[in-house]
Amino acid sequence: MEQSEQSKQSLSRPFWLLFYGALAFSTFQLITAAFSPVSTTVVRALHVGFLFLLIYCQYDLRGVKQERPSWLGITLGLLGLGLAFYHWIYEGELILRAGELNQWDWIIGIATLILVFDASRRMMGWALPGICLAFLAYSLFGEYLPGSFQHRGYDLEQVISQLAFGTEGLYGTPTYVSSGYIFLFILFGAFLEQAGMLKLFNDLALGLVGSSRGGPGKVSVISSGLMGTINGSGVANVVSTGQFTIPLMKRFGYRSEFAGAVEATSSMGGQIMPPVMGAVAFIMAETINVPYLDITKAALIPALLYFFTVFWMVHLEAGRAGLMGLAKEDCPSPLAALRARWYLLLPLVVLVALLFSGFTPLFSGMVGLALTVVLILGSGLASRISATLWRVMFWLGLGVACATFNQYGITAIFVVVTVLVVLIFGRDRGVLKTAVDALYHGALHALPVGIACALVGVIIGVISLTGVATTVAGHIIDLGEHSLMLSLLLTMLTCLVLGMGIPTIPNYIITSSIAAPALLDLGVPLIVSHMFVFYFGIMADLTPPVALAAFAASPIARASGMAIGMKALQIAIAGFLVPFMAVYDPALMLQGDPTWTAIVYISIKALLAVTLWGMGSIGFWRGRLAWWERIAMIAAACVLVVKLPYSDELGFAIALVLLAQHWWRWRNAAPVPTQSPT
Repeated sequence: MEQSEQSKQSLSRPFWLLFYGALAFSTFQLITAAFSPVSTTVVRALHVGFLFLLIYCQYDLRGVKQERPSWLGITLGLLGLGLAFYHWIYEGELILRAGELNQWDWIIGIATLILVFDASRRMMGWALPGICLAFLAYSLFGEYLPGSFQHRGYDLEQVISQLAFGTEGLYGTPTYVSSGYIFLFILFGAFLEQAGMLKLFNDLALGLVGSSRGGPGKVSVISSGLMGTINGSGVANVVSTGQFTIPLMKRFGYRSEFAGAVEATSSMGGQIMPPVMGAVAFIMAETINVPYLDITKAALIPALLYFFTVFWMVHLEAGRAGLMGLAKEDCPSPLAALRARWYLLLPLVVLVALLFSGFTPLFSGMVGLALTVVLILGSGLASRISATLWRVMFWLGLGVACATFNQYGITAIFVVVTVLVVLIFGRDRGVLKTAVDALYHGALHALPVGIACALVGVIIGVISLTGVATTVAGHIIDLGEHSLMLSLLLTMLTCLVLGMGIPTIPNYIITSSIAAPALLDLGVPLIVSHMFVFYFGIMADLTPPVALAAFAASPIARASGMAIGMKALQIAIAGFLVPFMAVYDPALMLQGDPTWTAIVYISIKALLAVTLWGMGSIGFWRGRLAWWERIAMIAAACVLVVKLPYSDELGFAIALVLLAQHWWRWRNAAPVPTQSPT
């Protein structure tokens, strides 16, 4: 019996090289972010090297996760990490002979490219590697193509130099952002999640809306949306929060496909909600060279519209199906939840305050992460102090110690954390385990984003080398001269197709390099053009036939991934409508120096459009809608979206008539009960 228990435990423990490699990866990223002991070129190379090590320790040749890696996997992982040290050891020489490769440069460059493609294939499948292979082939053989896509020709040495040793290839801007901001924020989210942030969000959501009509569905919208803003991965968020929210929705009467769709839509929406926005905001800020704060401001109103739409759909579906909320006594008290874990909100508050005060994302993320670690360790010690006075004194002393950050910088925080670890080491190993688990899981959560950012550097390098983006943009501009709407539709389809099976970040990088410049030349404001492609990159994870987020919810909901995807499209309509409305009226994203009147007007118009769409698609408001009412409401929503002479006036008029007659027809209907009988 003891042997079987030990064998189970050994199977549950991660392989030692994976575990300690992940801890070393997180430690390396923290040290380089805090102290910058080496150049950014070396940081990027070692970042990619650690990605190789951890991916090859997790995935076999077929891309299947394994408990223990094969000797081939260990060898390739260590080789990939070793290749990164070449950039550190010979950094000066590589700079001096830039563009002129020696024999070892050839070997290292080709080996690195092969490992990047193979590691990506193992982790994410063939979708993104296939696209990048096509671009690589274009750089080598594009001179033989006919027409405008033909280039002057580049030999293999130029391509290897550009991709494996330049700053516009594997180690370009995406890897720079991944090795800096993105990793820190993923680690930040991992610490909060390990400390119990998910339970706090769930309890808050249950306490606030659990007893309202269709309460379990609204709980999913709030808790999944909140977690999605800090963990940076919509698909991973579906798997984590969905384990709680989807069964809860099904238990209270929601159809399986609707429950899965609500979870998928809410989780993906976290990536468009400031301040973190799934880390794409950081890459966008670096790509278009605008302050991070400007991007979060532009995203705020569309994000609120998106979550209002999902919330509204859940409310209408609950009314249509006669679904009630939880009994009031079964819902936890939100105040009690806050009293128990209030300190977990402090890092989020500080993070947002720093970002909106103009501090860099790297600084803000580092401070937020440091505060999270101090609070987790400090709470472990404080819980062992019985006297209230001494507990207050402890927190005051800890606050004073952390305040030395103003004079001594991040070194002071490292000293405070070290002292806390020493004090708690022999008293509460559980708290230390929480911190270690966060370092481990944070490194693993960074793998898909990191390897995608490295691989997508192939596309950026080829675009920079050949100038193919100018050719593609020219065709879109030619089309846009006749119809801006056609150009927008073409760009939308490009984003949706490219996003099928590709994470959001590389999808944004690809489409922003190819399509966004064309929209800019057509007169679309800079941030709006990049937000347009970003939004549809998000929507790709909800769009069948691939619909990664929908298929992630499928086994939990026990429903077809395709059915969940189709329902998710219906629920997430704001994600499709808002980008078009922002192009025709940039005030929706606070662009073009709008007046407050213009901002309020477009916000009300967008709100009315998604409200009408919700009623028409679900078929319910105060009561069931007739077939002609549903068609008319969807038509009115579409009229409000387009920008034509008198379209606004017509849309408002139709909406007023439809809403008034429906309200009058159902004015004497009995109200739908909101919670289950006790």
